[in-house]
Amino acid sequence: MIVDNAVYVDGYRTKNPANLQETFELLRERAGMAWIGLYRPDAAEIRAVADEFGLHALAVEDASKGHQRSKLERYSDTLFLVLRPARYLDSEEKVEFGELHVFVGPAFVVTIRRAESPDLAVVRHRLEAAPDLLGRGSLAVLYAILDQVVDEYGPVVAGLENDIDEIEDQLFSGSDADVSRRIYALLSEVINFRRAVHPLIPMLETLVRGAGGTDAADAAVAPDVELERLLRDVLDHVLRVSDSADSFHALLQNALTVHSTLVTQRQNDEMRRLSEAGLDQNEQTRRLSETTLQQSEQMKKVSSWAAILFAPTLIGTVYGMNFDTMPELHWTYGYPLAVGAMVAMGAALYTIFKAKKWL
Repeated sequence: MIVDNAVYVDGYRTKNPANLQETFELLRERAGMAWIGLYRPDAAEIRAVADEFGLHALAVEDASKGHQRSKLERYSDTLFLVLRPARYLDSEEKVEFGELHVFVGPAFVVTIRRAESPDLAVVRHRLEAAPDLLGRGSLAVLYAILDQVVDEYGPVVAGLENDIDEIEDQLFSGSDADVSRRIYALLSEVINFRRAVHPLIPMLETLVRGAGGTDAADAAVAPDVELERLLRDVLDHVLRVSDSADSFHALLQNALTVHSTLVTQRQNDEMRRLSEAGLDQNEQTRRLSETTLQQSEQMKKVSSWAAILFAPTLIGTVYGMNFDTMPELHWTYGYPLAVGAMVAMGAALYTIFKAKKWL
């Protein structure tokens, strides 16, 4: 779908063509610069643009298929860029990436957008309000597009930073048991963000140097002094964003390490608490065992003395039955024998219990 297309002469929009064919004819007629914006175009639209501007087949293939990494390639006097704009979805803690393909030639700029971001209408209105800048040609449009993409990285950086601050609070509060999952998920988003941002640094450095080379084709894609300054400014912004992304990556990796340490510490504290509880239980068991042993010893002593006292009691009980016919009643040695038997049995039992250490 053609979102917007126009032919500019000296920085001013001259006409609003109804279709691509009219744009091509107007461009040849007025010798200006065509700026064509396409949103998820079909193969016929891409082929029409490629045939008109002589775009390289490899670049056209990449633009048709999509899913390309960020890069800058040069084909004669034409530049082909793949940019990865991004926006942050705070409710999902997710970075949503788009894909923008840009063809830049001496007299044309073709953008192929496959996501809502970036808002190229803002770029077009900005440049149309600054004809002096737009009059510098296709590289001025490229600068404005790059600037918009990098500016839209700002809210992404702010969103990631806010979520990382929340994670740091959760780490030490211990209020969220699922913090490790959140760290891993956010780390994945930061890694993808770095992959989108880092390639912009060598791309902008190449543009600042004039796309390389010194021949006539190079001159067609080389920025003038003012555009070079503007591109350097964008490069500075990209470097800051890249530094932020790198610091986020380091912070989240450190957060994982700290979380692992805190979990280990909590586990050690729990194990120590259980060990202390086990020691207390063992001490109570030992004391109970000692008490039981002491009671057992006391029972042995009581039982021993009861047995010792039971022997004379048994003999005395027999002689206390008051039978008339008992041989020992009328025997001279009956009483001494009975008393001696009592003493002997008691002494024997005492000796036995003493040997068994019951007494």
